[in-house]
Order: sequence, then C-alpha cells, then structure tokens
Amino acid sequence: MNLGNSPTLAPQYMAMIPPEKLSEIQKKYMEDLGRLGKDPDAIEIKDRRFLGKAWQNPWSKALVSTYLLNSRYLNDLVQAVQTDTKTRQRIEFATNQMIDALSPSNFLATNPEALETVLQTQGQSIQKGIVNLLGDLGKGKVSQTDESGFEVGKNLAQTEGAVVFRNSLFELIQYKALTDQVYERPFLMVPPCINKYYILDLQPDNSVVRYMVSQGHTVFLVSWKNPDASMAKVSWDDYVGTGVIKAIDVVKEIGGTEQINILGFCVGGTLTTSALAVLAARDEHPAASLTLFTTLLDFTNTGILDVFIDENLVQLREATIGGKGGSQCGMLRGVELANTFSFLRPNDLVWNYVVDNYLKGNSPPPFDLLYWNGDSTNLPGAMYVWYLRHLYLQNELKIPNRLTVCGQKVDLGKIKCPIYLYASREDHIVPWWSAYQSTKLLKGGKIRFVLGASGHIAGVINPPAKKKRNYWTNATLAPTADAWFAKAKEVPGSWWPDWAQWLAPFGGKQKLAPKTYGSAKYKAIEKAPGSYVKEKAID
Repeated sequence: MNLGNSPTLAPQYMAMIPPEKLSEIQKKYMEDLGRLGKDPDAIEIKDRRFLGKAWQNPWSKALVSTYLLNSRYLNDLVQAVQTDTKTRQRIEFATNQMIDALSPSNFLATNPEALETVLQTQGQSIQKGIVNLLGDLGKGKVSQTDESGFEVGKNLAQTEGAVVFRNSLFELIQYKALTDQVYERPFLMVPPCINKYYILDLQPDNSVVRYMVSQGHTVFLVSWKNPDASMAKVSWDDYVGTGVIKAIDVVKEIGGTEQINILGFCVGGTLTTSALAVLAARDEHPAASLTLFTTLLDFTNTGILDVFIDENLVQLREATIGGKGGSQCGMLRGVELANTFSFLRPNDLVWNYVVDNYLKGNSPPPFDLLYWNGDSTNLPGAMYVWYLRHLYLQNELKIPNRLTVCGQKVDLGKIKCPIYLYASREDHIVPWWSAYQSTKLLKGGKIRFVLGASGHIAGVINPPAKKKRNYWTNATLAPTADAWFAKAKEVPGSWWPDWAQWLAPFGGKQKLAPKTYGSAKYKAIEKAPGSYVKEKAID
C-alpha cells in the first residue's frame, strides 16, 4: 500500500465512481492526512493487532495510522463504485484481502513485537520461524494448532459406540445409552460431508452427540468416507440415496420404528432435506421431526461465498474436475476447500498465524476446534460441480419440481413433519437471514426458528455447562428475518436445552435402553469412531 500517495482501486473500478463522489472522498482523505501530519493521534487506534506496548512508539503509530487511513479510504472508494451488488461484493472482498495482507503487522521490518522477539531470542525466533514456514509449505496450509496433540478416538470423538453399518459412502455409528430408559424413536445425525463428523463429538464437555445421548435418545450418526480418486464420479444422487436414505432405512430397521428423528448440519442438512423430499415424492414420511443446523435451502443470498461463484467458475470446475468435455472426473482437494474457508476470515485464520508462527517463531498450541478445522476432506468432482451449478448458481432446490434427484421430482413443501431450524447470527458461511428463508419452503409441518449468537461452528457448539453466549426465540414466524428478529426474545446461555425440550415429545414412549448395538441384521462391525473418519485427504 503506497504510503506516499493516496491508494487507488484498479482503473476500471475507479472509472465507475461518479466524479463528484470521487472528488468528495479524495478531499476528505487529504484533510484527514493533513490532520494526521499535525497530530499523530488524530486517528484512534482500536485494532487489536496494534494495541501491544511495542506498537506505542512514534514511528510505529505513524505507520499504523497511515495504514488505517488508507484502508478506510479504499473502502470508501469501493462503496462509491456504481455497479451491481455482486460485482461490488467482489471488489470489496478483493480490496479487503489486499488491505489485510499489507498490514504492518505482517512484515518483520514493520512489526515491533516481532523485532523485539528477535532481540530477546538472539535470532532464534527467525530460525524457528523458517522451520515453521518450510513445514507449512510442505502441508500446503498455515498451521493453526499443534496437530500432534490430538488423535481421533483417543482425545477426540470419544463417545462410546460402534459402527453398525458400512457401505462405500458412509459408516453408521450407534452410540451407547447413558440412561436406563430411552425414547422409542431413534435419532439420526447427518453431518456435512465437507468436514469430519466429530465436530459434533469433540470432547465430552462440548459434544452434541453425548448431550443428546444423555437426554435419553438412541443416537445414530453418519460418518462420511473421505473420498479418494476412485470416488470421483460419485454424484449428489449417490449422497442422497446411497447415503442419507440408506442411513434412514438402517436406523428404522434397527430401531423397529416407522419413523425416526433426524438432524442435518450445514450441507448435511441440505442433503437430508433433499432425501426427505425424494421420499415424500414416493409418499414415504420417515421423519417424526427434522432439525436443521445452519443449513441453506434457498441460495439467493450466500453471503461472502457468493463472490467466488459465477458461470465462468462453474464452467471451469465442470471442465476440470467435473468430467465434462471428455476429461476424467477429478476431486476437489480438501486443503483447497480449507484454505478457501480460512481466507473468508484472513486476519483470524491466516495472518494471525503467519505473524505468530513465522515472524515470532512460535508453535501454535493444541486446540480441538482448529485441529478439526484442519482435518480436511475431499469432495468428488461430479458431486461438487452439480452442487455448485444447481444449488449455488441456479438456486433450483427452492423451486418445486425443478430438480430431479434419485429419479424423483423434488418439492420441499411435501416434507411432512415438525421442524426445528437453528441459525447463527454471525455466520459468514450460511447467513442467518438466508437460513430463515427455509421457513417459506418447508410447509408440511410447524416450524420453530431459533437464532444463536456467534458463528457457523462456535454458535452450534455451545454446551449448557459453559453458560456462554445467548440466543433469540420468537414462536411466531414473520414474513422476513428482520421482522422476526424485531420481536424475538433474547435468552442467556445455550440454546441446546430449548432444542432438547422441543425434541422430547417426538421421541415417543420410553423403553429400556438397548444392551447391545445394532440388530440381528446389522451387527456391530467395530468400535466408534470407526475407520472412515481416520482417513486423510489426498494431496
């Protein structure tokens, strides 16, 4: 970022700003720059990156103040560009990526904290930083946690259970009861296939799985296989039919019930809802209730992810990993997907670690959530490009009978069961107002919508014992998300008890907890967490 002259956007975008507006922004910038020249404290520094004691010297404060002024000026220019919303989103995203990358904190010569560390360690921090950098170059990602501190099945995904079914796409885990009595209807969890399932079973004190077992539910969970090259042609239909629908059938057979309770999380929720719509088209209604966590069904507004997806991108993916044009199907590499999500919040998930790991020579501490975040999964090319085109780009799932899945026309309005919709207020992957749009599509049962604090993951993984955050409820649905929120009641703490109370009546009668896993037809194969969750993504 040029500190001598006012920074600018690309010429084609500068030309899209009305001359009078551009003149106004430039005038304000020069006035602020003049004030900064007379008073070094003219710009209040609140950014936590620059609040340490080492930053309080005159040279660093002047550098940071100029950086913040230039950043504000660039964002003012972006907002003045006269274009459509999607183009402005892209300009804003690219501009903020540049602003974040050029922060004085990201460079050794302009980071006084890093320079102090060099002096204090007599240069050892530089040596350690280079070692950390070389290690991360080999992995293709910036390390966010000490990966040696965790092992799935040892100190992650510890809830006791057994794999009772396995096919080429998933393992089905049944968990051991923690209560003498259980509800007669089993409870099936379908996590996203773009992450490992154990986000729902990290540690005993923050495990959704363990919490629901402790509430008296016989919990089953889908553990998706981490795809390899042999699975490149696996389709969305396969994930719905061979995946979710098969899991529903097995759980019904083991439980000996016609209906079960079902949870879908993120993409797992989109798959689950698609599966129930396919079954509804067959006049089958296996869900006594449906819970959706941070799930998109209407892709009109996909938040920051929208900047990546357009016709050109989808065509490129179809031609490369999608198998069109005569080319072979490929895979979306897990590390590519993980890096994309990290750069949605670059200061928190990228540059923070660049500074600490490389400039200061520190090693990141063990953190279960970040270990899970880095334990990436691949996606089959065929499934991924279908998902991009028909859902993200063309938004066809919300249109009754537009899509054919597993040979059936899909109409979400035909799903007949009560539904609990949860969204997170600060979710940058599934904006909560987009999740709210599901209330208009799911017309076959009474809906309860609950909004939690925090983001896509932290909002969901909020156990009651922590007594953290808050959530909002409003039993009356409104035409818009904002109208719903305007009359919503704020409740302190975790929303999990609200969900458990809502779910309990759909569990059916109480019965003695089963003493064995599976059934005569579906016997235990191996102990939880099974084998699929331990498979690593291909390079």
